[in-house]
Amino acid sequence: MTDRLGERAVVLGGSMAGLLAARVLADSYDEVLVVERDTVTGTTTARKGVGQGRHVHGLLARGQQILDELFPGFTRDAVAAGIPTGDLGELRWFFNGRRLEPGTTGLICVSATRPVLESRVRERVAALPGVTLLEQHDIVGLVADGDRTAVTGVRVQPQETGARERTIEADLVVDATGRGSRTPVWLEEFGYERPDEERIRIDLSYTTRRFRLRDEAVLNGDLSINPVSSPSHRRGAFLSRIEDGLVVVSLTGVLGDSAPADLEGFLEWTRTLPVSDIHDVIHDAEPVDDGAVFRYPASRRRRYERLSRFPGGFVVLGDAACSFNPVYGQGMTVAALEALVLRDHLSRGGVDPKAFLADIAGVIEVPWQFSAGADLGYPEVEGDRTPEWEAAGAYMSALHAAAAVDGEVTATFMRVAGLVATPDALMSPDMMRRVDEGSRRAGAAVAA
Repeated sequence: MTDRLGERAVVLGGSMAGLLAARVLADSYDEVLVVERDTVTGTTTARKGVGQGRHVHGLLARGQQILDELFPGFTRDAVAAGIPTGDLGELRWFFNGRRLEPGTTGLICVSATRPVLESRVRERVAALPGVTLLEQHDIVGLVADGDRTAVTGVRVQPQETGARERTIEADLVVDATGRGSRTPVWLEEFGYERPDEERIRIDLSYTTRRFRLRDEAVLNGDLSINPVSSPSHRRGAFLSRIEDGLVVVSLTGVLGDSAPADLEGFLEWTRTLPVSDIHDVIHDAEPVDDGAVFRYPASRRRRYERLSRFPGGFVVLGDAACSFNPVYGQGMTVAALEALVLRDHLSRGGVDPKAFLADIAGVIEVPWQFSAGADLGYPEVEGDRTPEWEAAGAYMSALHAAAAVDGEVTATFMRVAGLVATPDALMSPDMMRRVDEGSRRAGAAVAA
């Protein structure tokens, strides 16, 4: 076909970032091979390669829109399969211990567990002509040309006993292996510099259990209940209705704090949240599994776009480029945005790695500033606190207060947090007026 750019592209990693990369690559290469160390076909449960797979995941609104764009009818089919959905601004949100006034956004929240959501994407990708999932294969390293100016393939090791390492040639290799990516090491081996890294250490923990409610009426029709952790209320939680009539609850601790996994300790910990809503819902619910704990030490951004040299035929995306504090739910959606960047480069006749890495740096910037800026609100977190950060923090504090009494503020904030609207939407004259008036009203209500 005349619109094909090459014979084969290889994607390293079969999680969401890798699957979305494979989706757009399938339009430009005769064959797309996704190399994955786990068994993934038919899997709808958490697996070893996705450490946080059992915990509550947020697909932001922009991510949901992109899935519908790349896989027409995706949300419709999810609803038909029994996956709960709702308006993002009408969920039960709590910031700084106060409930936000619901505000209709028109943005859809798809409330599926990460494994189920990923499985639905994987099924659509695997059905594409030319796409193959190479499961149970470990990635050994990259292969380069003679002068190491371009990557020409990848070395893989099948996990079967006695199997030999083999080399897979490729016109393009995509690293979507997540935060444990070895690209910095591979670059160094080929004579390139390692990228600079920015780290925001938050020492986050997730402790998660699933429950079957004895009476779903206790939810009052809500899709989720989210008392979000903050410097003023450090313990947080997410409760979401999910598939099969269950709810999943993830308790979040920061800076070394962690909820117990045993049922008694888990329920007791919910009493320490700033609001009683989650304890009220699950205190007499039926547990359907044991608790699981996931720890996330630090957000990490690798600044590949700053490198003066980078090999051809090779790009990095997803958590391999930037791993966000998962409490903000940005990872899958940023990966989806990066897949659109990859599609755009492919449509122009090929991928120049340095140009691609510069473009995804632009995609990463806003969510990184959002999550890193919020984490710097904890005094113990190390990082630069500029006058601009101080001003932004003060404004966001006022905005969250105003959202407790003004649903339009809530709706606008959710559009921005959902990566559908730009941060400029929070600074329009009307919004600044609403924030000023709403924060005053909220302050007066607390004082009374």
